[in-house]
Amino acid sequence: MSIEKEKRIIEKMIVIYCHGKHGTEDGLCSECQELKDYAFKRLDLCPFGDNKPSCRKCPIHCYTPEMKEKIRQVMKYSGPRMIFHTPVEWLKHRIEEILDRITEA
Repeated sequence: MSIEKEKRIIEKMIVIYCHGKHGTEDGLCSECQELKDYAFKRLDLCPFGDNKPSCRKCPIHCYTPEMKEKIRQVMKYSGPRMIFHTPVEWLKHRIEEILDRITEA
């Protein structure tokens, strides 16, 4: 998955989380903006570039424990809600996950 695609997905997830959990209507609260900036910086610095594996499979865990927990909370909340906000993206992501699991076996 390309770095730019990963950025689009993580940004959508953070927006869904921020709107749902922090009640923002436009933009992001400062905490969520900080998380987005951090995630984008990590992606920009990824040594794998566009050949980056999913974070779950990556041999390099580049998030600090605190940020890892924050992004985990965002994904847990936003993941199931993505189908209502971006159904095509959600479906593509699910298919990619299934294909990844098949190739692992």
